[in-house]
Amino acid sequence: MKNGNRASEIVGSTPPYTVHHPHVQMVRDVRTGLTGSPKQLAPKYFYDERGSELFEEITQLPEYYLTRAERSLLELRIAEVVKAVRPCSLVELGAGSATKTHIILDEMRSSGCAECYVPIDVSKDFLKATAAQLRIDYPDIQIMPVVSDITKPFSLPPVASPTLVAFLGSTIGNFPREEAVHLLSHIAGEMGPSDRFLLGADLIKDPDVINRAYNDSKGVTAAFNLNILERLNRELNANFPVSDYEHHAFYSSEHHRVEMHLIARTSHTVTIPEIGEISFAKGETIRTELSYKYDRPMLDEILSASGLSIEKWMPADDGSFALALARAEG
Repeated sequence: MKNGNRASEIVGSTPPYTVHHPHVQMVRDVRTGLTGSPKQLAPKYFYDERGSELFEEITQLPEYYLTRAERSLLELRIAEVVKAVRPCSLVELGAGSATKTHIILDEMRSSGCAECYVPIDVSKDFLKATAAQLRIDYPDIQIMPVVSDITKPFSLPPVASPTLVAFLGSTIGNFPREEAVHLLSHIAGEMGPSDRFLLGADLIKDPDVINRAYNDSKGVTAAFNLNILERLNRELNANFPVSDYEHHAFYSSEHHRVEMHLIARTSHTVTIPEIGEISFAKGETIRTELSYKYDRPMLDEILSASGLSIEKWMPADDGSFALALARAEG
């Protein structure tokens, strides 16, 4: 990876590295999102410690096929990826609990090419806990966590090349095309000729299967969605009446995406001290997430616009999910 002078943005000399000012950014994002029309909140704010725990619970649900499909693909194809790249370093965007990362690190280590792992995540407490466990599991690998919002320019500690940059879980689906291209262009610009990018993407499929994945019978996804309001109450001293909102998620075949919303059951006004008063009409929604689904041509176009090209296309046999290994062009 190219580190350049961006390393000067890293605050502190010991990990986890912090490269942004989360509270200021949160206030700015929430003000923009809730004073616009329609109202929305960025999905990155799902992932405080409680939200991260709820998402890990979601990944275990029978309806949520994405994690199982991706894990199976990684187990099946990671050996050929590591053989092709021979990565000394692994950088993971939106690492979370890094449960699937063990598959990659184990293969790297067995191939004798594992030197360091850089998990990047917006949830500091969750990332610290993940890094602590990884240091126990992999005492021979340097673990260098970076606390950062990947949607903003971020810095990496110096890492050895070749580097494998992993962006798993179909997190790319949370970004509309222009934002996805912006993010991936930054990644492509940081990659050297021997580095590679490993992307996990959810594919277009039966809408009923997709809808069940985002409306689970246990209500865990609903709790995950509502926790974003709980977080604003905790961290911004807002007074959202959380019980007056309900979870609503649906798949749009026209746009090839899931939309997740919170619907206000009553008309009310919310006060956020650093922002002011915000009024909600009965039935008004806050959009909290988009989750795009893809096919190969759609991903080819997005990656190409970002300065990346696919070298290996690795879809599941049932067409539910795919991994793509890409290089930076030029």
